[in-house]
Amino acid sequence: MTRKTKGVSRRPRGLLWFLAGLLCISGAIRLGLGFQEARALVPSEPAAPPQIAASCPPAPAEVLAALQSRESRLAEQEAAFSARMSALENAETTIKARLDELRAAEAALSETLARSDGAAEGDLSRLTAVYEAMKPKDAATLFETMAPDFAAGFLGRMRPEAAAGILSGMTPEAAYTISVLLAGRNALVPTE
Repeated sequence: MTRKTKGVSRRPRGLLWFLAGLLCISGAIRLGLGFQEARALVPSEPAAPPQIAASCPPAPAEVLAALQSRESRLAEQEAAFSARMSALENAETTIKARLDELRAAEAALSETLARSDGAAEGDLSRLTAVYEAMKPKDAATLFETMAPDFAAGFLGRMRPEAAAGILSGMTPEAAYTISVLLAGRNALVPTE
């Protein structure tokens, strides 16, 4: 009993075996030729290792002189570099000392200015209190003899009641001048 399958014939299978055989033969031939080429590249006798000289020939005098000259220049440069570094270190130490002196002087100056401002403020406060304690008519006479901006400074520091009493005792022109100065003394202050 033979079975037949639809559409499949025996011939293509034989053709595949034939092609596979051709491929195997081609590979064997290539492998054989490659082996012969590789064998041709391998020397039949091993080569002797190269001989290393036991000692170097003496350096020419010119090269030796150039190397010595270069070494002396490098030694000079190194000495100059060391001198420059020590000079920089000395300068840095001096600058730090001077900077510390300046900071101390600035602190002392700030302290002196603060004491001076405090003393001046204290003097102005006492003098303002003296003017406030005077009779308004006597203080008005005194304020009329002062420069208007100086008088305006004292009146601006006084209590409003004392300043009003002094202004009322002054001539209208002097009172007006001092009032204008009091009103405009903060006009030029920046708002931003």
